[in-house]
Amino acid sequence: HKAPIIAIAGGLGCFEPRKPPITNLADFEDKGVEYIIKDPKIYKDKKVVISGGGDSALDWAIYLANDLAEEVTLVHRRQTFRGHPDSVQKVIDMSNDGRIKLLTDSEVIGLSGNEALNSITLKSKTEGEIIKETDHWVPLFGLTPKLGPIADWGLNLEKNAIEVDTFDYSTNVPGIYAIGDINTYPGKLKLILCGFHEA
Repeated sequence: HKAPIIAIAGGLGCFEPRKPPITNLADFEDKGVEYIIKDPKIYKDKKVVISGGGDSALDWAIYLANDLAEEVTLVHRRQTFRGHPDSVQKVIDMSNDGRIKLLTDSEVIGLSGNEALNSITLKSKTEGEIIKETDHWVPLFGLTPKLGPIADWGLNLEKNAIEVDTFDYSTNVPGIYAIGDINTYPGKLKLILCGFHEA
């Protein structure tokens, strides 16, 4: 398509999983490290470690521990959880029953394996470093917005937003404008675009 003006209205961009800062993380993605559970059946009779303190981490730990995975360990860097109180209580009850291994004040700091993940290294405030065998690690730390391919268009960026001139929302590339949440000054559109006037 050829056009004299392009108006980017991409909202906050596309959302990607928030990834932990582990140097060899990419080596194990889809080889034991998953950021989303698409098919719970792949965890059948497997050792699974889930990291996180929100509803997703709690709910999946409960689900997988109900006669699906061989072993479920829930790792959280704090002692308190952000999830729904009922889910938190259920995890605590299942931990007391031995159906979920609960490790609080801990976080995963390393991954090991050959062709696939076979162990993780945990850092615990009380026990120091622990190496734990596992088939899968599912870090559920939420989502973060990314600009995607727009980031490669040669536009001036500030953090995860496009820099604009607030007079007309123009970018540093002539003919390209960024409106709404995708720019550094989200707000009311002041430029007349495509014959539509400011409301």
